[in-house]
Amino acid sequence: MTVQHIQLSYFKKLVLVFLCCLALTYTAATNAQDMNPDIAWEKINAGAMILDVRTEQEFAAGHIEGAINIPFEVVLAQLTKQNISKETQIVLYCRSGRRSGIANSALVDAGFTQTYNGGGLQMLEAHTSH
Repeated sequence: MTVQHIQLSYFKKLVLVFLCCLALTYTAATNAQDMNPDIAWEKINAGAMILDVRTEQEFAAGHIEGAINIPFEVVLAQLTKQNISKETQIVLYCRSGRRSGIANSALVDAGFTQTYNGGGLQMLEAHTSH
């Protein structure tokens, strides 16, 4: 191995680390834009599909009127199985926004273009007057 080869290999690793950090920063910034209850309710009031991605038990204990319960682990598979258009307006929520964020990212990665992480149920319920 030559010194030039070692330097090039090191440079490639440095670029890869930089790109990974950039991707994580972009993902965090994108997710930070979500979870605004006012925006979530605007979308819901405009007719967006409401997905509660909590467990069946959590859903049974209370949910937003009109919400459909699909646990976050199977959201993509269920929407694909039901042939839901990738342009469908969808607002997802859970207890805190974490599971809905995971589900939202999976949908976006699969090509869904109109999804929004509405955050947590209590936060949304506190802003129902919109």
